[in-house]
Amino acid sequence: MTKRLVAVGVACVAIALLGVLAFSNPGTSSEGVRLSRQIDGTMVLADRSSEAPVLDVFEDFDCPVCKDMHDKVDDTIQRLAREGRVKVVFHPVTIFRDEPMRSNSIRAAAAARCVPEANWLAFRDELYAIQPAPHGVATGFTVEELVKAARKAGAAVDECVTSQSYAEAHLAESAKVALEGTPTVLLDGQMLGNEVFDPAALEQIITGGVGVEV
Repeated sequence: MTKRLVAVGVACVAIALLGVLAFSNPGTSSEGVRLSRQIDGTMVLADRSSEAPVLDVFEDFDCPVCKDMHDKVDDTIQRLAREGRVKVVFHPVTIFRDEPMRSNSIRAAAAARCVPEANWLAFRDELYAIQPAPHGVATGFTVEELVKAARKAGAAVDECVTSQSYAEAHLAESAKVALEGTPTVLLDGQMLGNEVFDPAALEQIITGGVGVEV
């Protein structure tokens, strides 16, 4: 990671996790690719009939490096998924222990669970667009902001968002993931490094079978 990324305090690091993903009933679809919510809160964008590699994306919505990665490579990741060349699993987690980052993260992730599959990716875009700044200082992702973001993404889920009814479930699932930093990205279980910030390099690894330095 560059010094800028390390300075933020979040980086790709070794993790111990990952069982077998159990796909649930599909949600929205595009060209055979479906976005589906799993019982643990993860979101899967995939053509389940394909033999494409699996890309696991662990992200904390209050993490500025996650926002940086999202801004740089999310279009590429989604395009490859919709072309059936990769199966993407989005794992919203809360990695921060200190305030106000921890509460910011929990509110955003709990709200994301309220949003229907059809609107989830757009809501995720909105979350990164309104990420609290400066990091480590700003309190944000208020329930009022989250309601507005959900409505902007086309979802009227005001009561669910304001009640934070999924906060405990989100924290319970986050606690199961032995994760020390975000973003953490794995391709078929193998952790990727700085290439996750380079759309061309990431696409080459996903589609070309290029070896990954660990």
